[in-house]
Amino acid sequence: MKINPSYYYYLSLLGFFGLFIWLMLWNTVLGTHTSKFPVALMLVITVTPLLLPMRGLLNRNKRSCAWAAYISLAYFIHGAAETYVNSDQRWYFALEVLFSLMLFFGTTFYVRFVGKHPS
Repeated sequence: MKINPSYYYYLSLLGFFGLFIWLMLWNTVLGTHTSKFPVALMLVITVTPLLLPMRGLLNRNKRSCAWAAYISLAYFIHGAAETYVNSDQRWYFALEVLFSLMLFFGTTFYVRFVGKHPS
């Protein structure tokens, strides 16, 4: 059974934009804002790493896809730690874990199988 690498690419895009939109919503609308940092600074810190491989990811560049997978691991670690620590907001951070895993596995499998599939 062969799976088209495009499905992995679409999974990675869903994870990427899901994570991007989720971080924007969390820092602006949904968050509790107990931080002493301004919202703009929190957006720069959390969203900027996702913007680095975005152009290459949209152009299906394998190297940018690999870098997006590496960057998604930081979001996975953050989401997993916050899920464990904050029991009252566990589901919010579980979404961050879900989107980061979608991005990681989608880009990893896309890079792995894109060269082996006849187009």
